[in-house]
Amino acid sequence: MTQTAPNQTQDALTGMLPSLVALRHDLHAHPELSFEERRTSDVVARELEACGVRVKRGFAKGTGVLGYLPATAGNARGVALRADMDALPIVEATGRPYTSTKSGVMHACGHDGHTTILIGAARVLATMHRPRPVTFVFQPAEEGGAGGDLMVREGALRGDAGGGLGTAPERIYGLHGWPTFEVGKVATRPGPLLAATDDFRITIKGVQSHGAYPHFGRDPILTAAHVITALQSIASRNVSPLDSVVVSVGAIHGGTADNIIPEQVTFIGTVRTLRPETKKFARERLISLVDHTARALGCEALADWHEGYPATVNDADATGRFFAIAEETLGKSRVELAPEPTMGGEDFSFYGRQIPACFFFLGLRPMGASTFPTLHQPDFDFNDDAIRTGVELMVSLALRG
Repeated sequence: MTQTAPNQTQDALTGMLPSLVALRHDLHAHPELSFEERRTSDVVARELEACGVRVKRGFAKGTGVLGYLPATAGNARGVALRADMDALPIVEATGRPYTSTKSGVMHACGHDGHTTILIGAARVLATMHRPRPVTFVFQPAEEGGAGGDLMVREGALRGDAGGGLGTAPERIYGLHGWPTFEVGKVATRPGPLLAATDDFRITIKGVQSHGAYPHFGRDPILTAAHVITALQSIASRNVSPLDSVVVSVGAIHGGTADNIIPEQVTFIGTVRTLRPETKKFARERLISLVDHTARALGCEALADWHEGYPATVNDADATGRFFAIAEETLGKSRVELAPEPTMGGEDFSFYGRQIPACFFFLGLRPMGASTFPTLHQPDFDFNDDAIRTGVELMVSLALRG
C-alpha cells in the first residue's frame, strides 16, 4: 500500500489510461441489453478481483455487481460510487474500429464509459491509503429496467448486515457523460437534476363504421386527436410557467384500411415532472382530460398510468461536498453549476431515496467543437478523453466525499 500524495491519482492514471481506453472499447464492442449484461458483469468482477477488491455478484436478476474496499485506517463512514452497464436497442452508425459486434445493440448512452471509469477508480483506490471504506455499485438495466431500484431493495447500500458488502455507505455519487458540456468539465446542481419518468397508455373505444358513413359510428381516431391536443394544455394552461412538466405522445396505433373507421385506437406516451406535487396533479389532470374529452365525442377511454423512475434529487450537503472536492481536484474553471434541471430521467434516483446522493454530469463535447452527437443517437460514442476526469473525480469523492 503506497502513501497518499496529491498527484498520486494522476501519476497512476498516466500509466493506466491506455488499458482503460482499451477496456472501454472492448465493452463498447460487446454491448448487452438490460438484465442481459452477463459478459459485462464477468469483466467487471474480473477487473475488481484483479486489484484486490472484494466482490459480490448476483444482484438485480443476476448481473449486478458490488465491490468493496475497506478503509486502511480509521472508522469513518463509507462512500458508494455507482456505474450503470446496459446498452440500448439501436443500430450503431459510428464507424469506429470497435463498433458493436451485436446487430441492433449499441452503447448509445455511454454506459461503457461509466463502467470503465468506475473500474479505473477501483484500480487507483486499491493502491492508496483510504480513510474510509468504498463501495462500488455496478448496476444493470438503467435503460427502463429500474436496475437501481432492485440493487437498493436487495441491500446494495446496507453493508454486510443488509445483504451488501462491508460497512454501509453514508453517501453515494454517480455520473453521466453529457454531450452539452465540454470535455474536462463537470456540472451539477442541488435539488432536482433529472425528472420523474412516468408513462401512460390510452385506449379509445368507439363504434366501427364505413368511412363514407361516419354518422353510423363513433370515431376513436378523431377522439384520439382531440385527446392528444387536450393533453398539451396540462403544460400550457394548468401548470405554472415557472414549474416544469412535459407530456409527450410517442406512438399511436389504430385502423386497418383507408375506408374503415376503426373500433379502437391506442396511444402511448410519457410525462416528465420535477416535483411530486406536479406529478400528482399531472396524473389526475391527464386521466380527467382523457375521460371527459372521449365522452364528449361519444367514445369511451381507458387510461393506464405506469409509475416510472422518481425525480433524481441531489442532497444539498452531498452536492456541497461535491463542488468543494471537484474544485479542489479539477480547478474552479472546470466545475460548473448546471443552469437548470433536465427532463431526462435516471434510476440513480432510487439510491438517493436510501442515502444522501449527488449525481453529476461529465463533459464529453470535444474542446472547440460546436456540436457532438447526443445521447441515444446511432452515431454517439463516449469520448475517451473524459475518462481521466471521471476517474480523478471519483477517486477524490471516495477519499473525501
